Amino acid sequence: MRKYLNRAALAALSLTIASEAFATEWNVSLWGKRRAFTEHVERLAELVSERTNGEFTLNISYGGLSNNRENLDGISIGAFEMAQFCAGYHRDKNPSITVLELPFLGVSSLEQEVALSMSLYQHPAVQEDLARWNATLLMPSPLPQYNLVGVGDAPHSLADFEGLSVRATGGIGAAMETVGAVPTSMSATEVRQAMDSGIVKAVAFAPHAHMAFGTIENGTWWSTNLNPGTVNCPVVVNSDALDALSDSEREALLGSVDEALDHYVTNYNTNTMDAWGPALEERGIEHVTFSEEELSAFREAAAAPAAAAWIADNTARGLPAQELYDLVTGQIAESN
Repeated sequence: MRKYLNRAALAALSLTIASEAFATEWNVSLWGKRRAFTEHVERLAELVSERTNGEFTLNISYGGLSNNRENLDGISIGAFEMAQFCAGYHRDKNPSITVLELPFLGVSSLEQEVALSMSLYQHPAVQEDLARWNATLLMPSPLPQYNLVGVGDAPHSLADFEGLSVRATGGIGAAMETVGAVPTSMSATEVRQAMDSGIVKAVAFAPHAHMAFGTIENGTWWSTNLNPGTVNCPVVVNSDALDALSDSEREALLGSVDEALDHYVTNYNTNTMDAWGPALEERGIEHVTFSEEELSAFREAAAAPAAAAWIADNTARGLPAQELYDLVTGQIAESN
């Protein structure tokens, strides 16, 4: 009997070792902490594990694998298999997707942002652009229009932005520059310290980030309707790692993207936005609303020049910039 039990134990151990040997683990590089901005990645990890009975897992790290500005570099060398980054952190590395960061594009919802991003990500020029980093675009991190939280005297006209130091990346930074502000590009994790030390007087973020990174803890005013644009922050995977997956693992990953994005959008539209108003109210933050006349002047000063400059610069890089711009603006016009 003991001999049979030993054989059974050895067989069970062998099965366990074999199972562990064939299990697939991916490391995922994010930053900050779990928040609305990362909910699709968290949900994707759950779905992938569920659909593979735990044989394919995504190990999510918040800052333990890489600096957020170096996530694309880490993907390129295979330091980890999946990462999130924002295009505006390093525009020269991913110029094709920065078209989605142009000011005043007119995107009106997270659902529209998802559709627009996924459409652009399928364009051959965009895929070739990211392939330089051995990266395959998986899904966007859709964000609503950015607005400012600031300290000191609140601006009540566009003229009041003259000389104001503002944390604003990409097209939002370019837009703020047209009204005299002084944009500074820094990652989200650097913002609170920059506000506390006076390096910046205002910060452009989506609502979840204002809450997650503490700008509302010392902010005194918030722009309710400036809406200069948003940023594009995709989730990418290392292309070699994606190719190395089995058919079932690849299906589990790619087949979970839509559900992960639906979860993200629902969470943002409900939990995050439900918390935003009360968070401002509790802290007595002044609401600054600009007139339509002021906003029209802002759009006129910022939108067309930024688009023309983007097209010229990226055509010179060898990208079909006009085609990419027309793809984005045409899809927005059709859906609005």
